[in-house]
Amino acid sequence: MAELQKGLEGVIAAETKISSIIDSQLTYSGYDIDDLAENAQFEEIMFLLWNYRLPTQEELEELKEKLKQYMTLNPRVYKHFEEYATDDVHPMTALRTSVSYIAHFDPDAEEETDESRKNRAIRIQAKIASLVTAFSRVREGKEPVKPNSDLSYAANFLYMLKGELPSDTEVEAFNKALILHADHELNASAFTARCAVSSLSDMYSGIVAAIGSLKGPLHGGANEQVMKMLSEVKSLDEVDNYLDKKLANKEKIMGFGHRVYKEGDPRAKYLKEMSRKITSETGHNELYEISLAIEKRMHDEKGLIPNVDFFSATVYHSMEIPHDIFTPIFAVSRTAGWTAHILEQYRDNRIIRPRAKYVGETNRKYVAVEER
Repeated sequence: MAELQKGLEGVIAAETKISSIIDSQLTYSGYDIDDLAENAQFEEIMFLLWNYRLPTQEELEELKEKLKQYMTLNPRVYKHFEEYATDDVHPMTALRTSVSYIAHFDPDAEEETDESRKNRAIRIQAKIASLVTAFSRVREGKEPVKPNSDLSYAANFLYMLKGELPSDTEVEAFNKALILHADHELNASAFTARCAVSSLSDMYSGIVAAIGSLKGPLHGGANEQVMKMLSEVKSLDEVDNYLDKKLANKEKIMGFGHRVYKEGDPRAKYLKEMSRKITSETGHNELYEISLAIEKRMHDEKGLIPNVDFFSATVYHSMEIPHDIFTPIFAVSRTAGWTAHILEQYRDNRIIRPRAKYVGETNRKYVAVEER
């Protein structure tokens, strides 16, 4: 039997054309993440991940129209949130349930042709933004906001969440965040999605499985934990004392280090700059300064560099986005990657069924219950 690799670290489990991490550089279908973050719209990234190429102008406009068309939810879905939309229910739990629920209203949910699968990916991508924003508003006792046909995907999410038009800086920051989180090779949730559909289960099942994986604090939940940490540091003067206690107790400092990046996360610099820009505009300058102080201390003492989660937390906080919505936002972005991986798995499928190394007892004999 093959040698055990815990967490499948270093194991090649699939071939992909979606994204790559080579020498600490992230690419989407061969396009450097720097090039895309500086120039692209998130809608272009969706198309790229699904088709391995950027869209023409006509294709981009067609995709945007479909996204806007599919964003509005069935009225029963909006009503559905009233049954459990409270502060006691984590938004990722609600998202997991609601994605499963919307499958009931998809007339082609079980049709498995290439065309129907691609259209299903667009529908899920469109509706997941509406699910997150509607849940957030309903639990606050507010009416859900329907999408605005004049807005981009990034702008529409912020509009549906807050009920007011976002600023240009907010749209720029959010568009970048969506692009940077869209895919990341064979991460835990993408692998989970591929495992689920490798049995030829449907796309909704794959996305629900991926959401369950992303919910964990070692994956998508990290940026929410970063904001919790930053909230505990009351001022710049308290940074050293706070870190002293955390490090002395051998507690993990969230937002630092990454399994596949040894020279630093290439996505982090963009969110760091957006954090600087948006905290300045919104009056949260000290939050950015606290982040810089933590970054310096972790680098100088531990040799650790921030990952994408660290500065995304301050970006979202400065937009007045509830902290427990951070991980669902990650899901909104990563749905583009999940659906791409699901489509790719379908194209060249073999059911994913690894082996396990048995380490339990052997040669045992059954003993009748009255003799045990």
